[in-house]
Amino acid sequence: MRTTVLAALIALAFPVAVLAQSAAPSAPSSYVTAAVSDPARKDDVANDARRKIADLMTFAEVKPGQKVLELIPGSGYFTRVFSAIVGQAGHVYVVWPNEYAKESESDVAGSKALVAQPHYANVSVLTQPANQLSVPQPVDVVFTSQNYHDYPDKFMGKVDPAVLNKQVFATLKPGGLYVVVDHVAETGSGLRDTDTLHRIDPAIVKKEVEAAGFVFDGESSVLRNPADQHNIKVFDKSIRGHTDQFVYRFRKPG
Repeated sequence: MRTTVLAALIALAFPVAVLAQSAAPSAPSSYVTAAVSDPARKDDVANDARRKIADLMTFAEVKPGQKVLELIPGSGYFTRVFSAIVGQAGHVYVVWPNEYAKESESDVAGSKALVAQPHYANVSVLTQPANQLSVPQPVDVVFTSQNYHDYPDKFMGKVDPAVLNKQVFATLKPGGLYVVVDHVAETGSGLRDTDTLHRIDPAIVKKEVEAAGFVFDGESSVLRNPADQHNIKVFDKSIRGHTDQFVYRFRKPG
């Protein structure tokens, strides 16, 4: 009885919106399920369970007909799903900062090969300086996975996160979403480990993004891993592919 009463008092002490942030993942919509099941993704399927693709797409609230901007798309794993979800009425812009492209020529070539396929006619590749983010039209969602931590580093020209986040804010429609996924660093470490361990303190990300005018809109725990001690490089064989990752969603007011 006392446990039940205590639980009720705790629930009353927090706003519903806060409780919702830690709620269980919602069931994927039919269009997310269809996109994940696209036969063109057959080579990606082996990684879907580990990368929680359906949960992430649901959390990012990507919908048919939307415009999506993906920062540093890597192998195109997320790009292919975004393309299938938004469909012919939507569009996906993938951005390769010039500085990063020099370090990842094969992935850039992969992006260009992808958009050459008729199946991905709704995808465009944009190359531009890291500190000059722009897009041809306002978008509904900006998404970046495991790359937010790269922007302040030397090889990227030490882009000021304040500049990046303001530019992201400007690309979004009112009410649009900014979704950031990245490797967790030790609490209180700020930007200390971005260029060494390739990790970032979630608290500094939240602070920087909110400073640009965004409102924190929720967190998903689907990629969290309590076994990760946050003090080794993400490429270490003992943790690679299974790092503790935060997934934050921010909304542009309007």
